[in-house]
Amino acid sequence: MKGKYEVVVKSRRVQYKFSVIRNITILRGDSATGKTTLIDMIAAYQENGEASGVTVICKKQCTVLTGIRWQENLSLIHDSIVFIDEGDKFVASEDFAKAIKNTDNYYVIATRTPLFNLPYSVKEIYGIKNVSGNRFQGTKRLYAEFYPLCRVDTDISLKPDLVITEDSKSGYRFFENYFSEYGINCVSAASKAKIYNELITRQYETVLVIADGAAFGPEIQRVISLRKAKNIVLFLPESFEWVILRSGIVKDKEIKTILEKPYDYIESGKYFSWERFFTAVLTEKTKDTYLEYDKSHLNKNYINPGEKDAILSAMPEIKL
Repeated sequence: MKGKYEVVVKSRRVQYKFSVIRNITILRGDSATGKTTLIDMIAAYQENGEASGVTVICKKQCTVLTGIRWQENLSLIHDSIVFIDEGDKFVASEDFAKAIKNTDNYYVIATRTPLFNLPYSVKEIYGIKNVSGNRFQGTKRLYAEFYPLCRVDTDISLKPDLVITEDSKSGYRFFENYFSEYGINCVSAASKAKIYNELITRQYETVLVIADGAAFGPEIQRVISLRKAKNIVLFLPESFEWVILRSGIVKDKEIKTILEKPYDYIESGKYFSWERFFTAVLTEKTKDTYLEYDKSHLNKNYINPGEKDAILSAMPEIKL
């Protein structure tokens, strides 16, 4: 499944309208914010159709997955948008992550806690807010929409004395080469799950964290919580490969189109998260060229002055 899909769920009293573009969307918020109401409405429509008093409008089938025989039921769901409420604890399990990894569905999951087994984007964590209301058939209808909870602005107005990268391979090698020119220590956390520990154990005045935003969603809450006491700057592009593609050093007309609407190209059953797709695109587009990309080993041509400057220009300016 790929593409962008608008979903409208409405009754006489409330209407939800939102779009989904990735295989995993997270709904977060305290109780009474509308998450469970939305999912209950979809479940009612699934059970009784318009006789339920609910209307669901979407080009894809919308369905609710519950904890009762969830694995068996999931095996029967294809090419659909699957909604899961926070009361269903199986979503935090490794079994669930394995079960959805190669499916052709999108998943919208309501949860108040991070789901560390799932690679979801920092851009796909939402709250629900009421935007307006009016009189409709004698009752007041509330209109609700999703809004992003994690707006991570990269403001590098302070010079970092430490850089931590999620990547331990090509991305790390590129940034280690660059920051060493300015005497700035650049270390690899070796995984997104280890960044938090690096932040609380290392000594620094200002730290720059570079990680793949496409899968950093589970970590973002606890990392942001540290900003109350520490100077932490976050640069969370989709991935290092995305930055390279955006830089323009790879001359291919299709790349611009892909970057404008990646959701039209990324098949959910093939790519569990977007950074894997961008790695595949970069690898394909540079094959048998001087920029041939290998994620495990940095091609030295990427640190040639011209190529390096182009890649850096695709990032926010860093004060050095």
